[in-house]
Amino acid sequence: MLTCMSVAIVILAAGSGSRVGAEANKVLLPLGDTTVLGRSLRAALGVGDVSHLVLVVRAGDEEAVAATARPLLGDRDLILVTGGASRHDSEWQALRALAPAIVSGEVDVVAIHDGARPLAGTELFETTLTAAREHGGAIPVVPLTGLLTHAWVPVTGRAVGVQTPQAFRARDLLAAHTAADADGFAATDTAGCLERYAGLHAVAVPGSPTNLKVTFPEDVELVMGLL
Repeated sequence: MLTCMSVAIVILAAGSGSRVGAEANKVLLPLGDTTVLGRSLRAALGVGDVSHLVLVVRAGDEEAVAATARPLLGDRDLILVTGGASRHDSEWQALRALAPAIVSGEVDVVAIHDGARPLAGTELFETTLTAAREHGGAIPVVPLTGLLTHAWVPVTGRAVGVQTPQAFRARDLLAAHTAADADGFAATDTAGCLERYAGLHAVAVPGSPTNLKVTFPEDVELVMGLL
Protein backbone atom coordinates (compact mmCIF):
# COMPACT_ATOMS: atom_id res chain seq x y z
CA MET A 1 0.00 0.00 0.00
CA LEU A 2 1.25 3.47 -0.87
CA THR A 3 1.81 5.68 2.15
CA CYS A 4 2.68 9.07 0.61
CA MET A 5 -0.28 11.46 0.54
CA SER A 6 0.72 13.04 -2.75
CA VAL A 7 -0.75 10.85 -5.47
CA ALA A 8 -2.96 12.19 -8.26
CA ILE A 9 -4.85 9.87 -10.59
CA VAL A 10 -6.18 11.03 -13.95
CA ILE A 11 -8.77 8.88 -15.72
CA LEU A 12 -9.31 9.68 -19.39
CA ALA A 13 -12.94 9.26 -20.42
CA ALA A 14 -13.33 11.73 -23.27
CA GLY A 15 -13.58 9.19 -26.10
CA SER A 16 -16.60 7.96 -28.00
CA GLY A 17 -18.41 4.72 -28.69
CA SER A 18 -18.06 4.71 -32.47
CA ARG A 19 -15.86 1.62 -32.84
CA VAL A 20 -17.61 -0.30 -30.09
CA GLY A 21 -20.92 0.25 -31.85
CA ALA A 22 -22.48 2.31 -29.06
CA GLU A 23 -24.46 5.52 -29.45
CA ALA A 24 -23.02 6.90 -26.20
CA ASN A 25 -19.46 7.12 -24.88
CA LYS A 26 -18.16 3.57 -24.53
CA VAL A 27 -16.97 4.19 -20.96
CA LEU A 28 -20.63 4.64 -19.96
CA LEU A 29 -21.65 1.18 -21.16
CA PRO A 30 -23.09 -1.00 -18.35
CA LEU A 31 -20.63 -3.43 -16.79
CA GLY A 32 -21.77 -5.52 -13.84
CA ASP A 33 -23.15 -3.27 -11.09
CA THR A 34 -21.69 -0.10 -12.61
CA THR A 35 -20.22 1.00 -15.97
CA VAL A 36 -16.92 0.55 -17.81
CA LEU A 37 -15.77 3.85 -16.32
CA GLY A 38 -17.12 2.92 -12.90
CA ARG A 39 -14.86 -0.14 -12.77
CA SER A 40 -11.81 2.00 -13.57
CA LEU A 41 -12.84 4.57 -11.00
CA ARG A 42 -13.38 1.91 -8.33
CA ALA A 43 -9.84 0.59 -8.88
CA ALA A 44 -8.40 4.11 -8.58
CA LEU A 45 -10.35 4.79 -5.40
CA GLY A 46 -8.80 1.70 -3.85
CA VAL A 47 -5.30 3.18 -4.06
CA GLY A 48 -4.06 4.36 -0.67
CA ASP A 49 -3.84 8.09 0.04
CA VAL A 50 -4.83 9.57 -3.31
CA SER A 51 -5.14 13.30 -2.74
CA HIS A 52 -6.44 14.30 -6.20
CA LEU A 53 -8.69 12.38 -8.59
CA VAL A 54 -9.39 13.86 -12.03
CA LEU A 55 -11.89 12.59 -14.60
CA VAL A 56 -11.43 13.97 -18.11
CA VAL A 57 -14.76 13.83 -19.93
CA ARG A 58 -16.21 14.67 -23.30
CA ALA A 59 -18.23 17.87 -23.54
CA GLY A 60 -21.87 16.95 -22.96
CA ASP A 61 -21.06 13.83 -20.92
CA GLU A 62 -20.54 15.66 -17.62
CA GLU A 63 -23.87 14.71 -16.03
CA ALA A 64 -23.75 11.09 -17.21
CA VAL A 65 -20.20 10.70 -15.89
CA ALA A 66 -21.16 12.32 -12.60
CA ALA A 67 -24.06 9.89 -12.27
CA THR A 68 -21.65 6.97 -12.68
CA ALA A 69 -19.11 8.40 -10.23
CA ARG A 70 -21.45 9.64 -7.50
CA PRO A 71 -22.37 6.24 -5.95
CA LEU A 72 -18.68 5.23 -5.80
CA LEU A 73 -17.12 8.35 -4.31
CA GLY A 74 -18.46 8.40 -0.76
CA ASP A 75 -16.89 11.49 0.83
CA ARG A 76 -14.09 11.70 -1.76
CA ASP A 77 -13.70 14.75 -3.98
CA LEU A 78 -13.57 14.53 -7.76
CA ILE A 79 -12.36 17.05 -10.35
CA LEU A 80 -14.24 16.95 -13.68
CA VAL A 81 -12.31 18.39 -16.63
CA THR A 82 -13.50 18.72 -20.23
CA GLY A 83 -11.14 16.92 -22.59
CA GLY A 84 -9.53 18.12 -25.79
CA ALA A 85 -9.51 16.92 -29.39
CA SER A 86 -6.82 14.28 -28.74
CA ARG A 87 -5.52 12.15 -25.91
CA HIS A 88 -2.54 14.49 -25.53
CA ASP A 89 -4.84 17.51 -25.29
CA SER A 90 -6.98 15.76 -22.68
CA GLU A 91 -3.92 14.97 -20.56
CA TRP A 92 -2.85 18.60 -20.79
CA GLN A 93 -6.24 19.80 -19.56
CA ALA A 94 -5.96 17.48 -16.56
CA LEU A 95 -2.43 18.64 -15.77
CA ARG A 96 -3.49 22.27 -15.96
CA ALA A 97 -6.09 21.50 -13.29
CA LEU A 98 -3.43 19.80 -11.16
CA ALA A 99 -0.68 22.38 -11.77
CA PRO A 100 -1.08 24.33 -8.49
CA ALA A 101 -0.83 21.14 -6.43
CA ILE A 102 2.15 19.92 -8.47
CA VAL A 103 4.06 23.19 -8.26
CA SER A 104 3.47 23.43 -4.50
CA GLY A 105 4.73 19.88 -4.00
CA GLU A 106 1.40 18.62 -2.73
CA VAL A 107 1.34 16.12 -5.61
CA ASP A 108 4.60 14.40 -6.50
CA VAL A 109 3.46 11.54 -8.73
CA VAL A 110 0.62 11.27 -11.27
CA ALA A 111 -0.97 8.19 -12.78
CA ILE A 112 -2.84 8.46 -16.08
CA HIS A 113 -5.32 5.71 -16.94
CA ASP A 114 -7.58 4.99 -19.87
CA GLY A 115 -11.12 4.73 -18.51
CA ALA A 116 -11.88 2.12 -21.19
CA ARG A 117 -9.60 -0.37 -19.36
CA PRO A 118 -12.02 -1.46 -16.61
CA LEU A 119 -10.04 -4.42 -15.29
CA ALA A 120 -6.73 -2.78 -14.42
CA GLY A 121 -7.24 -3.27 -10.69
CA THR A 122 -5.93 -1.36 -7.69
CA GLU A 123 -2.76 -3.45 -7.39
CA LEU A 124 -1.56 -2.43 -10.85
CA PHE A 125 -2.13 1.24 -10.00
CA GLU A 126 -0.07 0.89 -6.84
CA THR A 127 2.74 -1.06 -8.52
CA THR A 128 3.03 1.53 -11.29
CA LEU A 129 2.94 4.50 -8.90
CA THR A 130 5.61 3.00 -6.65
CA ALA A 131 7.91 2.36 -9.63
CA ALA A 132 7.33 5.87 -10.98
CA ARG A 133 8.27 7.47 -7.68
CA GLU A 134 11.53 5.48 -7.67
CA HIS A 135 12.49 5.70 -11.35
CA GLY A 136 10.66 8.76 -12.68
CA GLY A 137 8.16 6.90 -14.84
CA ALA A 138 6.58 3.46 -15.18
CA ILE A 139 4.48 1.72 -17.82
CA PRO A 140 2.69 -1.66 -17.54
CA VAL A 141 3.55 -4.01 -20.39
CA VAL A 142 2.58 -7.54 -21.40
CA PRO A 143 4.26 -9.90 -23.90
CA LEU A 144 2.59 -10.04 -27.29
CA THR A 145 1.85 -13.64 -28.16
CA GLY A 146 -0.33 -13.12 -31.23
CA LEU A 147 0.06 -11.14 -34.42
CA LEU A 148 1.76 -7.77 -34.04
CA THR A 149 -0.24 -4.62 -34.70
CA HIS A 150 0.78 -0.97 -34.69
CA ALA A 151 0.50 -0.92 -30.87
CA TRP A 152 3.86 -2.33 -29.85
CA VAL A 153 7.20 -1.17 -28.58
CA PRO A 154 10.55 -2.99 -28.48
CA VAL A 155 11.83 -3.73 -24.96
CA THR A 156 15.10 -5.67 -24.62
CA GLY A 157 14.55 -7.28 -27.99
CA ARG A 158 10.95 -8.34 -27.27
CA ALA A 159 7.69 -6.95 -28.58
CA VAL A 160 5.32 -5.96 -25.79
CA GLY A 161 1.88 -4.45 -25.51
CA VAL A 162 1.69 -1.18 -23.59
CA GLN A 163 -1.13 -0.65 -21.09
CA THR A 164 -2.35 1.91 -18.57
CA PRO A 165 -2.22 3.15 -15.84
CA GLN A 166 1.08 4.85 -16.60
CA ALA A 167 2.67 6.94 -13.87
CA PHE A 168 5.30 9.69 -13.76
CA ARG A 169 6.90 12.13 -11.36
CA ALA A 170 4.53 15.06 -11.35
CA ARG A 171 6.90 17.97 -11.94
CA ASP A 172 8.60 16.21 -14.87
CA LEU A 173 5.22 15.44 -16.38
CA LEU A 174 3.95 19.00 -16.01
CA ALA A 175 7.19 20.48 -17.39
CA ALA A 176 7.13 18.16 -20.42
CA HIS A 177 3.51 18.98 -21.24
CA THR A 178 4.15 22.69 -20.75
CA ALA A 179 7.04 22.55 -23.22
CA ALA A 180 4.99 20.50 -25.67
CA ASP A 181 2.17 23.04 -25.49
CA ALA A 182 4.62 25.86 -26.26
CA ASP A 183 5.94 23.92 -29.27
CA GLY A 184 2.53 22.81 -30.51
CA PHE A 185 3.68 19.19 -30.16
CA ALA A 186 1.26 16.34 -29.45
CA ALA A 187 2.65 12.97 -28.40
CA THR A 188 0.83 9.73 -29.19
CA ASP A 189 1.23 8.66 -25.56
CA THR A 190 2.35 10.13 -22.25
CA ALA A 191 5.75 8.45 -22.25
CA GLY A 192 6.55 9.93 -25.65
CA CYS A 193 6.08 13.44 -24.31
CA LEU A 194 8.35 12.74 -21.31
CA GLU A 195 11.02 11.16 -23.49
CA ARG A 196 11.07 14.12 -25.86
CA TYR A 197 11.11 16.94 -23.32
CA ALA A 198 12.46 15.43 -20.09
CA GLY A 199 14.81 12.79 -21.49
CA LEU A 200 12.98 10.29 -19.29
CA HIS A 201 12.75 6.63 -20.25
CA ALA A 202 10.05 4.96 -18.18
CA VAL A 203 10.65 1.53 -16.69
CA ALA A 204 8.41 -1.39 -17.56
CA VAL A 205 6.33 -3.10 -14.89
CA PRO A 206 4.33 -6.31 -15.42
CA GLY A 207 0.88 -5.61 -16.77
CA SER A 208 -2.01 -8.06 -16.84
CA PRO A 209 -3.46 -10.04 -19.76
CA THR A 210 -6.93 -9.23 -18.42
CA ASN A 211 -6.29 -5.47 -18.50
CA LEU A 212 -8.16 -5.19 -21.77
CA LYS A 213 -9.26 -2.01 -23.51
CA VAL A 214 -12.87 -1.81 -24.62
CA THR A 215 -12.58 -0.81 -28.26
CA PHE A 216 -14.79 -3.14 -30.32
CA PRO A 217 -18.18 -4.79 -29.63
CA GLU A 218 -16.60 -8.17 -28.83
CA ASP A 219 -14.46 -6.52 -26.13
CA VAL A 220 -17.55 -5.76 -24.03
CA GLU A 221 -18.60 -9.41 -24.12
CA LEU A 222 -15.07 -10.55 -23.27
CA VAL A 223 -14.80 -8.22 -20.29
CA MET A 224 -18.19 -9.36 -19.03
CA GLY A 225 -16.98 -12.94 -19.24
CA LEU A 226 -13.87 -12.10 -17.22
CA LEU A 227 -16.04 -10.49 -14.55
